[in-house]
Amino acid sequence: MVVPLVHHFNFHAMKPIISPSILAADFANLQIEVEMLNETVADWIHVDIMDGVFVPNLSFGIPVCDAISRHATKPLDVHLMIEHPEKYVEAFKDAGAHIITVHFEACPHLHRNIQQIKNLGCKAGVALNPHSHVQLLEDIIEDVDVVCLMSVNPGFGGQKFIENTYKKIMILKELISDCNSNALIEIDGGVNIHNAPKLVEAGADILVAGSFVFKSNDPAGTIADLKNISHIQPLQ
Repeated sequence: MVVPLVHHFNFHAMKPIISPSILAADFANLQIEVEMLNETVADWIHVDIMDGVFVPNLSFGIPVCDAISRHATKPLDVHLMIEHPEKYVEAFKDAGAHIITVHFEACPHLHRNIQQIKNLGCKAGVALNPHSHVQLLEDIIEDVDVVCLMSVNPGFGGQKFIENTYKKIMILKELISDCNSNALIEIDGGVNIHNAPKLVEAGADILVAGSFVFKSNDPAGTIADLKNISHIQPLQ
């Protein structure tokens, strides 16, 4: 299924897109957790794929992504924290991915990788690790649908948010504007109700939240709280 650009990518929305990270869910009750997300105001479901090489952790792979997609009624936002993603993007598309994000640091031929994802009918994203400057995307920004700024070092959930992220968002927002790009800014790592307003004010369009959602007493209510954070200024 192709994600309609207008429906799921509202560039003038006053509320952020919320993409809860299933990495923090109870894997013993994964179907129940996915069905719970279906009933919330979450927009997407974030699926973190880790290979133990690009990042120092293993999560899950194509079969689990496929299992999630069989129960999900929301688009799967698949984040590939892996080496050689070009070998696997078609399999993840077949497993239900709607948005596929690859890491700048893992792709020596990033333009080719982005075009590969788009040719599969998916929205294409590129992620940047905390140490990578946003100006590295200047020559690709017009071709991507999403830029995922890692606000923690990738590999593990529950990490402390990196404060420099706010500055990176503002620089990226300016780059997007200068290049007439329609890319949305996604923030992944340490997002909570305390920093979310400032993230949105800085220019974030998509908030990924894992532990903050799934470890709360009321995940649906927590997602609603994040969703109801309004932009100070409308998106341009």
